[in-house]
Amino acid sequence: MILSAKIYIENIAPATTENELKELFSAYGNVAEVNIVFDRMNQKSRGFGFVTMVTPEGARAAIQALHGKRIGEHTLTVSETGQSKQHAGLAKVTLKGAS
Repeated sequence: MILSAKIYIENIAPATTENELKELFSAYGNVAEVNIVFDRMNQKSRGFGFVTMVTPEGARAAIQALHGKRIGEHTLTVSETGQSKQHAGLAKVTLKGAS
C-alpha cells in the first residue's frame, strides 16, 4: 500500500522534460510537482527525478498504469514504496532503455 504520493523515477531519457512527465502522470491523477534532477556542472539531466501526486490514490493509479508501459525505446518498470533498497520510502518508477 502506498502511503506517500511521491514517486521516484530513474533512468529518465536525457531529452525528457518536466512538462512531459507531468503530462504522462496527469492521466492518473492531479500532479502537485515534477522535478528532474540536473547536474550542477553541465546542466544535463542526471537521469532521475520525482513526481508528487496530489493523493496516494493518484500515485497508486500511476504506478499500476505505467508498469510495463513502453514509451519510445524505454519500458517503464514501477514498484511501490519500500521495494527499492537504494531509495527506501519512495515509490519507484524506472525507465529502462532498450539494449
